[in-house]
Amino acid sequence: MPRYADTLLADGERVVLRTRQHPFATIVDGRRQWALLIASLVLLVMSLKLDGTVRDIVGWVVLAGIVLSGTVLVVHYWAWYAQDYVVTNRRVLKVEGIINKRSADSSLEKINDAVLEQNLFGRMLDYGDLNILTAADVDLDEYRMLNHAPAFKRQMLNQKHELETEIGRMPSPPLRAAPSVAEMTPVPDSYTGGPFSVAPSMPVAPRAPVPGASAPPPATAGGAAPHVMSAAEIVDAVGRLATLRDSGAITPAEFEAKKAELLRRL
Repeated sequence: MPRYADTLLADGERVVLRTRQHPFATIVDGRRQWALLIASLVLLVMSLKLDGTVRDIVGWVVLAGIVLSGTVLVVHYWAWYAQDYVVTNRRVLKVEGIINKRSADSSLEKINDAVLEQNLFGRMLDYGDLNILTAADVDLDEYRMLNHAPAFKRQMLNQKHELETEIGRMPSPPLRAAPSVAEMTPVPDSYTGGPFSVAPSMPVAPRAPVPGASAPPPATAGGAAPHVMSAAEIVDAVGRLATLRDSGAITPAEFEAKKAELLRRL
């Protein structure tokens, strides 16, 4: 029967490393129950020397202590066994809970680093506390008393590097996926019906002169009068250029050249 974490894997996702908390964590978390169990056993041995009603009362107290501490310890060990801390080729997955499951995952490409802390016992027993960080140095998740913590961190960073290398080998989108810089021409209201838009360049017929109106601005080499862009139109055009650059339709050099040309119109 597959574990619960295996049912959460996506298509093509594979488990690289699987672990949980160190077994010593069950002793640390259940130290009160262990103390109660030991005290109950000691009291049971001492009650053998008693007689009568006192022995019966002590016996019931010992029985209650053993049942209570044993039940809680069983729950602790069951919860420990149900843990799944998994490194896959895409993410780090953390699953906890016996009946009600809680799963949290961190995508490898969003992980910036991981802070590992080990005390003396941690180095001797091979466990540690691991805090995963994003690029903004914010904790994503904390793995307390993680078993084989150094190997877990090392495998996580190795898979992150392999994923980034694989993404770097992916081909960029074709240049015709979006209009090129040459096709982005500011057009006036009469052409688009709006204050400003980006549309493919096309010839626009010259308007007839209006009696009494001021002379139109000098025509450009193509024969069409240039459109004077407002500051809002220029900011909108720069934003559209940035979208094209981020999608890979234009290069950063083309973006900077067109941006400088637009900013000179302010």
